[in-house]
Amino acid sequence: MFPFRAEPDRTPWKKAQKGHWADYMHSLGRNCLMRVKSCFIRCAVYVLCVIYRLNICLYVAGMLQVSGMRIYTPGDVEAVNGTDVRLKCTFQSSSPINPSAISISWTFRPLKPGREESVFHYQQRPYPPLDGIFRKRVVWAGDVMGRDASITLQQVKFTYNGTYTCQVKNPPDVHGTVGEIRLRVVTTASFSELLLLALAIGGGITTVVFLLVIIVSCKQCKKRKQRKGDRSEEAPRKERKDPTVW
Repeated sequence: MFPFRAEPDRTPWKKAQKGHWADYMHSLGRNCLMRVKSCFIRCAVYVLCVIYRLNICLYVAGMLQVSGMRIYTPGDVEAVNGTDVRLKCTFQSSSPINPSAISISWTFRPLKPGREESVFHYQQRPYPPLDGIFRKRVVWAGDVMGRDASITLQQVKFTYNGTYTCQVKNPPDVHGTVGEIRLRVVTTASFSELLLLALAIGGGITTVVFLLVIIVSCKQCKKRKQRKGDRSEEAPRKERKDPTVW
């Protein structure tokens, strides 16, 4: 007979093993929670950065929209020597027009190399040049409230050939493009202008003749109707017999 050997007590080991797994699961859960928190923080930071950048873009776009001044000019203009010509310049501003703050400046740059010369200035009232080639030759032809900054050059000369710049400032709209007009002074009008003038005159004459024809035709129709009415009234009178005649 083999001697009886007592079975070792495994309860402390099992308890230790259970405690080890509990610690492991606890640390695993804590690590997962920390990773989730880290991912959440990263996502939140990313979203905040996107929103911040978007706000900056919108702010810059708003600033550009507020501070942008748009100016419109015809570009090329042709005028006959000794005649008057209107240099048209219109503008658009996102800010309300302030008549006491808005300013308009016209400058001239000749074709040949030379210094830039002031042509006209407007601020609350017109300020024509007191000296230079444009003295007593520039007239204000615009309307500030109508967003029109045009001027008229009187009795243009060949020395007026060049580029004219129109600049408008309406605080806070003080930045933006400037309008340019290239003026060409010629001896006689070009063929295209003569053709347009001939067409305008011919169209006016044709319209007048057409109206006269319509008026004359209407009068003749009225006269014919009156004649027909008179004849219809005279016919029964002729058909009546004299009572004394048998």
